[in-house]
Amino acid sequence: MTEAPPTTGLHHVTNICTDIEETKAFYEEVLGWHTVKRTQNYDDPGTPHYYFSSTPEGEPGTNVTYFEYPNSRGQPGPGASHHFAFGVEDRETLEEWREHLSEHGVRVSTVKDRTYFESIYFSDPDGLVFELATQGPGFGVDEEVPGNEEIDPFAGSE
Repeated sequence: MTEAPPTTGLHHVTNICTDIEETKAFYEEVLGWHTVKRTQNYDDPGTPHYYFSSTPEGEPGTNVTYFEYPNSRGQPGPGASHHFAFGVEDRETLEEWREHLSEHGVRVSTVKDRTYFESIYFSDPDGLVFELATQGPGFGVDEEVPGNEEIDPFAGSE
């Protein structure tokens, strides 16, 4: 390991959407998050930049932000995010989320055993993949043969 200066952890993640109002509705009405800031992209003035948080205060580490670029479409691959995950306490909470997402018309996977945790997958209105993952059993658990099983996140989706 290098002698890099310390960080405090993940501060926020910024994504791109095609319709900021649709994204806002998804975060507020489906995920139950708070819109904590509405501003513009300072690198591209005039482009909306919204901050969503799981808490009303929007502390660092709880924010997902979006720039709105209508009529745009990204390509998965190097330089792009594959997915991002939010934590939940346990399997029971995952099941509650599966039911909640389904009731809101969101296509959601079955619960997947990822060895280190269990998780479900779903997408936002623009197709960005989300994962909800349990706290345990944790990364101290090892697979018998690492990486020997392919898991399709959306196999068995509703």
